[in-house]
Amino acid sequence: MITLEILRTGPFAVVQDLGRTGLAHLGVSGSGAADRRAHKLANRLVANPDDRATVEVTFGGFSARVRGGDVDIAVTGADTDPTVNGIKFGTNSIHRVRDGQVIALGAPRAGLRTYVAVRGGICVEPVLGSRSYDVMSAIGPSPLRPGDRLPVGEHTAAYPELDQAPVAAITGDVVELSVVPGPRDDWFVDPDALVRDDWVASHRSDRVGMRLVGRPLHYHFPDRQLPSEGTCRGGIQVPPNGLPVILGPDHPVTGGYPVVGVVTDEDIDKVAQVRPGQRVRLHWARPRSPRGDGSRARLAHLS
Repeated sequence: MITLEILRTGPFAVVQDLGRTGLAHLGVSGSGAADRRAHKLANRLVANPDDRATVEVTFGGFSARVRGGDVDIAVTGADTDPTVNGIKFGTNSIHRVRDGQVIALGAPRAGLRTYVAVRGGICVEPVLGSRSYDVMSAIGPSPLRPGDRLPVGEHTAAYPELDQAPVAAITGDVVELSVVPGPRDDWFVDPDALVRDDWVASHRSDRVGMRLVGRPLHYHFPDRQLPSEGTCRGGIQVPPNGLPVILGPDHPVTGGYPVVGVVTDEDIDKVAQVRPGQRVRLHWARPRSPRGDGSRARLAHLS
């Protein structure tokens, strides 16, 4: 059996696929790759189905040795100047790694998360139908540690004609995100303050949620409490301190803080690449009701 022997993990490295669907009623969130586009691209480059597991590496510093045979790999997401035995190869491209050679990732110049796909996929034991690790509930294969060996699965698909994908580089500029208003924007004195000022990503952000720092939003009803409601990835909860939290893939299934808006599905993958200290600018994706009637809005993709 071909395996990847983990030598270094960097700050944080976990196995992820596209997550667990249909289990929210049991209290299990979706989890899955934080940057789904980068995860899918890595798999497609090595002719894997989209749902095959990859290694999600936060802020580089990862290395692994191939054991038991040759493999084809692809590295996507934040550009970490990937190397094989010290020789660089391109991000967003296919590369052959021989038995005994070492794959290594440096620190990304921009962006936060990098995805390593192996032809055949990472075949650790699934938990509740997924190979993803959920940091909030600790469900799934544990975070990687030096000495771990990840089995590589079988492959049957033919290769695509391209061996490199033309993908725009991740930059360190202001990240622009489109947001759908509601469902609880009527809880805030001035919900438009969410899109009026720039925010800064906090160092306390993780896969559960990205915390934003800036001018706080104020509750319209400071003495009222909101019963727990279903939450979704991309939902922007605002706790009593007024500082928004954009929920990530490992978000809780329910929450008691009002949700002022929801990042659109088209933009939610950008959140995975926002670094601590980076500026974030939000925009309404459609006009907000002048009455602030958030109770009529709906969370479009509960998970």
